[in-house]
Amino acid sequence: MAISLVRRKTTASKTASRLRRQMRGRKKIFGQTERPRLVISKSSKHIFAQVIDDTRGVTLAYASTMEADVRGATGDKTAKAKQVGETLATRAKAAGIENVVFDRAGHKYHGRIAALADSARAGGLGF
Repeated sequence: MAISLVRRKTTASKTASRLRRQMRGRKKIFGQTERPRLVISKSSKHIFAQVIDDTRGVTLAYASTMEADVRGATGDKTAKAKQVGETLATRAKAAGIENVVFDRAGHKYHGRIAALADSARAGGLGF
């Protein structure tokens, strides 16, 4: 794994705690060819979602708020996360993906994370 939990001056305790939660989840969650992993990353402004096949190490579908159609949309960050979930679901369905394993990457399941997951489920992804 590329996540380092070495205590440094720049690593805040909140970030280190999230990385520890992420490592615990990654030990159990693994995306396979028939059921790839849907991983969510977020920053203070943007949210990113990828569907990854861990056996081959490739990204099968991707969506984020950095894209032009979502970036120009009106609404708060939660509304944009819903759009990202819908976009990801349509792209995953186009790639032939029906079911995924949800990886929230150590984040709590509320707010933007829950909005993206719910809209991806409404778009047809099963998890």
